[in-house]
Amino acid sequence: MRRLYIANKNYSSWSLRPWILMKELGIAFEERLVPFGSADGAPAFSTFSPTGRVPCLIDEDLTVWDSMAITEYLAEEHPRVWPAGKPGRAWARCAAAEMHSGFQIIRNACPMNCGLRVKLFNWPGELLAEWKRVDALWCEGLRRFGGPFLGGAAFSAVDAYFAPVAFRVQSYTPALSAGAQAYAERLLALKYMREWYASALTEKWRDAAHEAEIRAVGAWLQDLRTGGG
Repeated sequence: MRRLYIANKNYSSWSLRPWILMKELGIAFEERLVPFGSADGAPAFSTFSPTGRVPCLIDEDLTVWDSMAITEYLAEEHPRVWPAGKPGRAWARCAAAEMHSGFQIIRNACPMNCGLRVKLFNWPGELLAEWKRVDALWCEGLRRFGGPFLGGAAFSAVDAYFAPVAFRVQSYTPALSAGAQAYAERLLALKYMREWYASALTEKWRDAAHEAEIRAVGAWLQDLRTGGG
């Protein structure tokens, strides 16, 4: 059985991507959650991951790290990882790669914390521009391939790559077009997105670095987490 190593569901956007992809596509795996932080303040990820980061997939004697590498590794065996048809696959790979390597301002200004609702102190032009680009990408995919997902009728890796962004939409409520907002809500309503969210709210861990990061960017309107701090 494949083992997928992830970190806290409340914080780890990178962990969510292969987790939701495998769940939605029915690809069997065993979840191994290793929380951020340890007795010496460092995560224990280096015990299983060559980079000391998550996610990391262990498949028998193979170790596959980085969310994009995991995605492509799974695609070799499961064609549904990417949309059907060459144009859809090409576009989806481009959009997923753009998310994988870009949107650094959104990452920094709107860190993922599933359980919080936050009013940002500032919406600088660079941040608004990145949210505008997200909106444009989502609307383009939906228009070109007919929806309800970015590559067409079925959930695929490109949707998994934007799944953490849907949680950021929920937390920070950026201004989006009606189509983009509906897409974010569609992702949030998926069975396994709701399962991830429910688990995130009940996690008992609080990582000081992640908590400080989000306190620095905005005022907390709600903390819906029910797990102990």
